[in-house]
Amino acid sequence: MGLGGFGKMARMARLTAAREAEISTRLLKHWHETVPNDRMAHLVKDAARGFLRSLQLRLATQGVSLGHWSFLRILWEQDGLTQRALSQEAGVMGSTTLIALRAMESLGYIRRAQMAGNRKNMYVFLTPSGRALKQKLVPLAEEVNRLALRGLDEAAIATTRRSLLVMLDNLARDNLLAHAQAGDRAP
Repeated sequence: MGLGGFGKMARMARLTAAREAEISTRLLKHWHETVPNDRMAHLVKDAARGFLRSLQLRLATQGVSLGHWSFLRILWEQDGLTQRALSQEAGVMGSTTLIALRAMESLGYIRRAQMAGNRKNMYVFLTPSGRALKQKLVPLAEEVNRLALRGLDEAAIATTRRSLLVMLDNLARDNLLAHAQAGDRAP
């Protein structure tokens, strides 16, 4: 890359940092001044976005995209899934999974293969490089969690965890009930 390319990259990094600072400032103002009692759904969404932005910055230092993180996490726990099962576990469309897996394969994180008795399904396996990423990346995610929980005592963390789990349970039950009432097969 020529010297001009590095200058362009540095300008883009400054613009990205300025944009992130603007987003964070606007978000904090919203929650602390403008509408401090806005709906819980918005608060959870904004907290999740904050987690993801912090994680994305850290993953980028290792050359890993946030999109690949989700698939890696699943494969670290269940290596050898079909592409379809991996897509379902990640909660994304098959086409999104295919694009990500092609990129991950070109980076050497995974390999895809068909099984001898089953030419229909494509199975996804971590390579040694993909498996080794766990030791580099999981500490980054743990760092984000520690950062987010700073200033909260164990009781507050336990209460927050219980509260979020109750919300998840309530919403999952509502989703199943809505599908049952509509005569749909459960998702």
